[in-house]
Amino acid sequence: MNTTSPRPDGERIRIPARSGVAVKLAQGMTIKVINTHGHQVVDTWAFNQKDLGESMSMEHSRASMLKLVPTVGDTLLTNYRRAILTLVEDTTPGVHDTLIAACDKHRYQQLGVAGHHDNCTDNLADALGRLGLKSKETPCPLNLFMNVPVHEKGRLEFAPPVSQAGQYVTLRADMDLIIVMSACPQDVTAVNGMTPTDAHYSIS
Repeated sequence: MNTTSPRPDGERIRIPARSGVAVKLAQGMTIKVINTHGHQVVDTWAFNQKDLGESMSMEHSRASMLKLVPTVGDTLLTNYRRAILTLVEDTTPGVHDTLIAACDKHRYQQLGVAGHHDNCTDNLADALGRLGLKSKETPCPLNLFMNVPVHEKGRLEFAPPVSQAGQYVTLRADMDLIIVMSACPQDVTAVNGMTPTDAHYSIS
């Protein structure tokens, strides 16, 4: 499924399990990303509509926020250190991830998967491709609903999401942008509770 322009206010639109969508948002619009079933990670990217070389950057955002995970009121920055998305609402426990790269074919090979496996890197490319666009790289995504606890001595863990069915985050566009969301197909580690599912979004 692909959306190239905003739908009517509040219409709930499906992000099919294991797939990605790309949506154009004008500055000031908001998008609600809904964890429909409660255990689905949504890898999220944002690009300047006028220049795909400018994209939301987790490393630049962390340097500005001085925290690992954004909370309500925090603004995410681009690789040019400009505001691109602001988190304006979060009905989840606030557990998201800014550290982990999008899954790709190499990751699944490392995990012992033989042959093709759906992945967020391909989902990003496919979603942009349906708009006739291409990014030169895969930026590190904002992994909404992803639970990566940081333990003693900096050890990380892949754990199931703690969000509940129907909980959501709302993001405001701080420039004219393209947002890409991938309902992560990871079913080898626990990040999606081992069962990837649909997610939804709505625009206002």
